[in-house]
Amino acid sequence: MTAPATRRATYEDVLNAPEHMIAEILFGTLYTQACPAIPHALACTRLSAILGNQFDTDVEGPNSWFLLNKPELHLGSEPDIIVPDLAGWRGARAQQVPAEGPWIGVPPDWACEIISPSTQARDRGVKLDIYLREQVRHVWLVDPIAETLEVYRHGGAHWIRCALYASNAAVHAEPFESFELQLAKIWRRPPTTTP
Repeated sequence: MTAPATRRATYEDVLNAPEHMIAEILFGTLYTQACPAIPHALACTRLSAILGNQFDTDVEGPNSWFLLNKPELHLGSEPDIIVPDLAGWRGARAQQVPAEGPWIGVPPDWACEIISPSTQARDRGVKLDIYLREQVRHVWLVDPIAETLEVYRHGGAHWIRCALYASNAAVHAEPFESFELQLAKIWRRPPTTTP
C-alpha cells in the first residue's frame, strides 16, 4: 500500500491564509505564522531604518540599494513564495524589481531574517536552502533575544559564515561593510517607566 501523494501548496493557499498571518510556500509546503513579537518587530524596524538611511538613496550606482520590508518573493520554477523580513537589490539589479504588483520574481542580493524561537528552524533550514539555490549573495540572521548578527556569504554549493557579531559591537558587516553598524541601536529597548 502506498501513501497518498502530498498536494503541493499553491498561491491560492497563500491568498486564502488568514489576513493576520504571514504565509509562505517553501518547497511545496505551506507555512503560516502570526505577526512577530515586539523584540522581532523592533529589531526589523530599527535595522531597516539604519540601513535605509545609509544605503537606500535616490543616487544610482553600483553601491546604491533598493531595500524592502517583508517583500513577497516568488522564486524558482515551481515558485517558492518566501517573505524575508528585509531584502535588498544592489545597483543595476534594483531596476529589475517591478514598480507595481503584489510580488517580486527577482532574487535579492541580500536577505535578512529576524529569527525567533518559532521560526528559527525554518529560517536556518529551508529558507537558507532556497536563498542558496537562488544565488542570493548574502543572508543575515538577526536574533534580537540573543542579540546576535550572523552574516553568510554565498559560497557556490554552500553558505560561508563570514561573521558572528554579538551584543553592542560596532561592525562592518558584508555586504554593507562600508558602513559601521552599531548593533546596540538594533537591540535598544523602549524606555521603561516606573510608577
